[in-house]
Amino acid sequence: MIAKPQNRVFGKQQRHHTIIVASGDTVRHMTVRPWMAAIAVCLTGIFSIGYLLATSYLVLRDDLIGATMARQARMQYDYEDRIAALRAQVDRVTSRQLLDQQVVEEKVDKLIEQQQQLSSRNGKLGTLLDRAESSGLTDKSQHPDANAAVPGNEHAQLTAPKAIEKLLLGGKPADVTPDNSTLAYVPAPETVADRADRVFSKVTLSLKHVEQDQLTRIRNLTADASGTANEIQTIMHNVGIKIPNEVALAKGEDADNGVGGPYVPPENVDQFERSMADLDTALTHLETVRGAAESLPFRNPAAGKLITSPFGNRKDPFFGTLALHTGTDFHFSPGEKIKATAPGKVIASGWTGGYGNMVEIDHGDGISTRYGHMEQVLVKVGDKVGAGAVVGLAGSTGRSTGTHLHYEVRENGHPVDPMYFINAGTKLASYISGLGAI
Repeated sequence: MIAKPQNRVFGKQQRHHTIIVASGDTVRHMTVRPWMAAIAVCLTGIFSIGYLLATSYLVLRDDLIGATMARQARMQYDYEDRIAALRAQVDRVTSRQLLDQQVVEEKVDKLIEQQQQLSSRNGKLGTLLDRAESSGLTDKSQHPDANAAVPGNEHAQLTAPKAIEKLLLGGKPADVTPDNSTLAYVPAPETVADRADRVFSKVTLSLKHVEQDQLTRIRNLTADASGTANEIQTIMHNVGIKIPNEVALAKGEDADNGVGGPYVPPENVDQFERSMADLDTALTHLETVRGAAESLPFRNPAAGKLITSPFGNRKDPFFGTLALHTGTDFHFSPGEKIKATAPGKVIASGWTGGYGNMVEIDHGDGISTRYGHMEQVLVKVGDKVGAGAVVGLAGSTGRSTGTHLHYEVRENGHPVDPMYFINAGTKLASYISGLGAI
């Protein structure tokens, strides 16, 4: 074998690896270059790394999936806990709102009940006030009734539940109760229950003021009625008029004279009802006394006219001797109307001896009046006449020396001085309108 000459300048020549593949007669060869080896190594490394990564993923996949599922489970539990807390908070708010609504409804019902009670009382009081007015009593002070609007307050016109509910819900709607995260210096909003308490207190105070005003009004009228009745009775006593039995019963002189019976505890009488009963009793007493006074001859039959001859002993105009003049003479013009001084029944009418044409009227309780020397009589026996009714025309019949009215007042058939009654009527006129003069 002859050796090939070597390159002395560049050194030993580099030889490439050759891969020879023989198959039968066919021989193939492939020269392996360095870059091809590098590529093969890189591919092998990449495959190995991918294999390792795939193997690691397959090994760690269950752990990753488990961790992910656990994390999702924790998140779900957190959301469920949050939802449960929110639901519980909503339930608390709803429960509180229901409780607040129940409280408001109860207080509204109570206010309506109080208002209706005051309205009912005001109706009863109105009836008594009408009676007091017809009896000549006047209310010294005016007070608002149960339905009157209270100026300056927001609890006016409490005539319906909607009105009160409007007052309770008329403010800014209340928010939910703040939780612990709310800043301490932020004031809590006013709830419906708080507003109900505030409005309820104001309305209750106003209703109590109305009730107190009503009670004061009733007491004042009761005192006025009792005082007026006592004054009228005193004036009637001064002229010798006895108190009728009805007045004594109305005054209650025999009301407490019980004679026995089983003991039963007293009823709890409401203060307002008791005051109303006292006022009713006082008005009944006053009406009875007033009616008794109006039925008696306290009016002046000839207001403003000259008295020509008073009651008492005088010189008789016909005989010139001392004689009892049983009445009072008033100057009248011929044909002038003569009127009754009190209501009653005519028990005598026509010519009666020295009276001439005379009318006698029975007024009850033994009191009667006579009107003598009339020119003409205009009533007959049995007629019922009222105060101020014309009973005849003035004249000069019988034992008379001139046209005048001979006016007598008799008590149980005995003549009394008519001026006692006329003067008493002048005093009674300040308590009873229409007395004092016809």
